[in-house]
Amino acid sequence: MNAPLVSDQPLLPVEEILHLSLPGILPAGEILAIFTPDGVAVRLGAPKREGQPPRLLGARLFTVSECCALVPLVVSYPHHCPYEVLLACYQYGATKQVTEPRVAACRQRLHRLLDHGDGSFEHEMRPIRNIISRVRLKLHGLGIDVTSMLETGYLLRPLRRRHRRAGTHSRKVPVLSSTSTSERTAR
Repeated sequence: MNAPLVSDQPLLPVEEILHLSLPGILPAGEILAIFTPDGVAVRLGAPKREGQPPRLLGARLFTVSECCALVPLVVSYPHHCPYEVLLACYQYGATKQVTEPRVAACRQRLHRLLDHGDGSFEHEMRPIRNIISRVRLKLHGLGIDVTSMLETGYLLRPLRRRHRRAGTHSRKVPVLSSTSTSERTAR
């Protein structure tokens, strides 16, 4: 059996702008666009009329470290994003520096730490979990959720209605009576 090819090529896309349809999360005709240099993620919808620009449905700004977690999460979809990929992105900072040998080294390190059973795995993953927590909150504003998979990684899912933040769904507005103020005070 041949040994697997190990490449020093980046595992993640290095384009400045990523356009992702995320089927199963976003409705047909909508995309998530990420401008990686500035950490801007926007949810765009199809124009209401032909010839009009796409509709802006939401936008969020991500820090550099949050972008290092966001890009592998969205690129891995519909599959989960393994811990070792997130750790490699965190350690090497830029997605273009995340190569298979670096991910393999992170995988081996995490397996060793997990085998120790002394809490060192949790200690190593704490910064990643903190970043994912911030990314999750920001993605909620775009209708996307991030779920944890025990000792495996993270997976993108559509945001369930009960998790939507105030202001992202319609609220009931109280109906005012037609009685005027002067009529109410006269009673």
